[in-house]
Amino acid sequence: MIYLDNSATTLTKPENVGKAVCYALSNFGNPGRSFHDAAMTASREVFKAREAIAKLTSAGDPLNVAFTSSATESLNLVIHGLIKSGDHVITTVTEHNSVLRPLYKTGCALDFIDCDDEGVLDISRVRGLIRPETGFLICTHASNVTGNVTDVHELYEICKENRLTMILDVSQTLGVIETNLGMADVLCFTGHKGMLGPQGTGGVITKGRLPFSPVKTGGAGANSFEPVQSGDMPDVFEAGTLNSHGIYGLQKAVEFINETGVETIFKKEKLLNDLFYQNMRDVENVVIYGNFSSPERIPVISLNVMGLTSAELSWKLWDDYKIATRSGVHCAPLLHKRMNTADQGMTRFSFSYFNTMEEAEIAAAAVKEIAKQAD
Repeated sequence: MIYLDNSATTLTKPENVGKAVCYALSNFGNPGRSFHDAAMTASREVFKAREAIAKLTSAGDPLNVAFTSSATESLNLVIHGLIKSGDHVITTVTEHNSVLRPLYKTGCALDFIDCDDEGVLDISRVRGLIRPETGFLICTHASNVTGNVTDVHELYEICKENRLTMILDVSQTLGVIETNLGMADVLCFTGHKGMLGPQGTGGVITKGRLPFSPVKTGGAGANSFEPVQSGDMPDVFEAGTLNSHGIYGLQKAVEFINETGVETIFKKEKLLNDLFYQNMRDVENVVIYGNFSSPERIPVISLNVMGLTSAELSWKLWDDYKIATRSGVHCAPLLHKRMNTADQGMTRFSFSYFNTMEEAEIAAAAVKEIAKQAD
């Protein structure tokens, strides 16, 4: 199998990730709940995971890192913890449903930053969308459909000028390109994609205390006589028993990233992405989506073969070539509507540090054969 569905979840992990999870299953107690060796071992390793992520994202205090089960849970907790029905929020047409659906549910007023035909956001429109009641801007750092990277530095400067809280979905970028707390007030991440960790891990990173209303409440291992959950990081997001087994695996994944270097990882993945694109860009009957003039992209290429739905193309790639891809609308409905692919969808190829140049070439050759047959 050639696995090119890494934007959904990375399949190949650093060797120590699986070993750590297996070790934790037999050795970890409940972190933060007692003083015996099993509980204290779990507590220490969870804190080391906070430290590793704080180092990766320049977060400063490790307690600014809170763990959740996924980016989806993180975004739900942050959005419902900050945003109310009377608020005005700016977001973008490139967002995943893990941003859109929680926003719709709050009942807040929404305005959307549009994009061009290549999926590049029109940031020049942002200032014109800001109202006196605007409190928040929330966006994805990079599109899981086109691979385009958002100019978050410019967006954050606009937010700071206008006293807006900026929430950044870094599901596709953390561990892949430079991603840090200089880009937003809040980062929401997942552990199982570019961070190379286990599924069931994710979190929220903040610059300090924000006025979160606790959404998920329950036992936190401290302040048990208080009738409400603490609003302080990380307790505000960590009611219940943490997934310390997965977090220990995530710790080892982040240590691998810190030791290898994000720049090194990006260079390898860019080579794979560029090789595939160069082999595809002039193929008759193939349409590629996204902006490829920017030097910074995540390793994602979505395309269509004319005459086939994205599901048919993805199935042929798997059934005939054992190449794993992702078809459909990738939980990003507004972007597919904007790019006129709501019916056809797109087939997405997403590369990992552990893919090879040979795999990229084989995948490109397979698409060429299918395109020729469909002509």
